[in-house]
Amino acid sequence: MANTIGIIGGTGFYDLKHLDLTGTVRLETPFGQPSDEYMIGKLKQREIVFLPRHGHGHRIMPGQINHRANIWGMKKLGVTHLLSISTVGSFRDEIQPGTLVFATQYIDRTKSRTQDTFFDQIAVHIAFADPVCPILHNLLVDTARNAGIAHTPQGVYLNIEGPAFATRAESRLYRSWGADIIGMTNIFEARLCREAEIHFAPVVQVTDYDSWKEAAVDVPTILGNLSRASSGVSTVLEKIVTEIPSTGWDCECENALAHAIVTDKAKVPPAIRERYQLLLKKYW
Repeated sequence: MANTIGIIGGTGFYDLKHLDLTGTVRLETPFGQPSDEYMIGKLKQREIVFLPRHGHGHRIMPGQINHRANIWGMKKLGVTHLLSISTVGSFRDEIQPGTLVFATQYIDRTKSRTQDTFFDQIAVHIAFADPVCPILHNLLVDTARNAGIAHTPQGVYLNIEGPAFATRAESRLYRSWGADIIGMTNIFEARLCREAEIHFAPVVQVTDYDSWKEAAVDVPTILGNLSRASSGVSTVLEKIVTEIPSTGWDCECENALAHAIVTDKAKVPPAIRERYQLLLKKYW
């Protein structure tokens, strides 16, 4: 099977520079509507499927993003490898605004979101100890290093509910836990990509120091630092798409459901089986 690269753009990333657009697709999914239409085209002669997480014009707040529809749509369009761009605050002096972080772990501090699994009508328990595709992660780090882009090769991403930023007390608490960066979106994409057996890795833009330092984080601070980080993201994306092989990829991400399905298929009504056909056809 051919490898197809999906890219989800975060704050400030509503279009993909240098994408030779060949068409757009608007999908209906079993989980509702994705954030926007999918942009399909070529980047460095590789087929790319791009979706702005917050919609064009940044219309959708973090807690309102339909992550299930977004990732289901990527799977439907044949995406096998997904790169997720997002913005974060930093808990470490050495992780400076304007640089990139290639996160490898997550802490979930969300409270009311329910879109963190496709499997709301059968029992499926994925292994999630290591949420990021190791091969794709290493390829990102090597790409950034070879391009001379300032980056941190790994880190712990703490996902808060939002839309408000953390209080100072929360920021200092999370820092004491060993978290390195803080954001509002990324863990849901990581979980859902694992359930969809898509190779996933984040490309995280650092825009601020959250509020554990003297200054308070606000939107002008974020936007002011975003352009420096976005330049690095664009360079990484243009280079890595040529490094991902067009076929083959020896990684267990694509077999994540092999031992995760608990529910007996014989007990599942046909309508529910049809709902999960895209994800479970290998096993059912």
